[in-house]
Amino acid sequence: MVTDPYWNHNVHHHPAVLAAVPDGCRTALDAGCGDGLLARKLAARSASVTGVDRSPEMIELARGHAGVPGNVAYLEADYLAYGALPERAYDFVSAVAVVHHAPFEEAVTRLARLTAPGGRLVIVGMAANRTPLDWLISACGVPASLLHARRNGGKRGPVGMPMEDVHMSWGRSGGCSTDSCPAAPSAARCCGATSWCGTDHEEAAPEVAQGPPPPYRHTVTRRRPSASPEPARGS
Repeated sequence: MVTDPYWNHNVHHHPAVLAAVPDGCRTALDAGCGDGLLARKLAARSASVTGVDRSPEMIELARGHAGVPGNVAYLEADYLAYGALPERAYDFVSAVAVVHHAPFEEAVTRLARLTAPGGRLVIVGMAANRTPLDWLISACGVPASLLHARRNGGKRGPVGMPMEDVHMSWGRSGGCSTDSCPAAPSAARCCGATSWCGTDHEEAAPEVAQGPPPPYRHTVTRRRPSASPEPARGS
């Protein structure tokens, strides 16, 4: 079992990501894998795992870890780049604090194209507070965030982790999430500082303009940053 060497909001969501891995998963991809912590955890739930990150420093850190399982491989590449990764090849794809490093629609579409037919895609994303309600909901999550940080020795992460400011608002990110999955039913609920939006796709579509690529389960977790948000993981 992989133990967490540090705690932050990204690591906090790992149990939910791992719980979404389908039974019998053969291939898993962690986009924007950073130091490879989540990829190492995925190794217990998938026959093979690929961690991809465009940061050479992060890939070097991931490969240099003493406990890399034999079924995990790390690749220095940009998941957005055409040909960098095989399309429709992964039964499970995760992207934690990654999609805000790129145009949202492009990032989600690309991740969907990497997901195999019948596979599952899980995204944990961030958005910026723009309205009084945004700030109010975020403020409600601060006590829980501080409590978790205190219990885990504070918020920490790998030195040199790429960072990117969040620009998309909550309203805009919600609209884009719906646009990315226009034909699917959706449900959302608030729980502390996290908003969940889950959709199921039953039919494939050959072109992006007509809908998402092959059938997959698409779960988007949009995280409201606290008053002092941590650096986000890069891709």
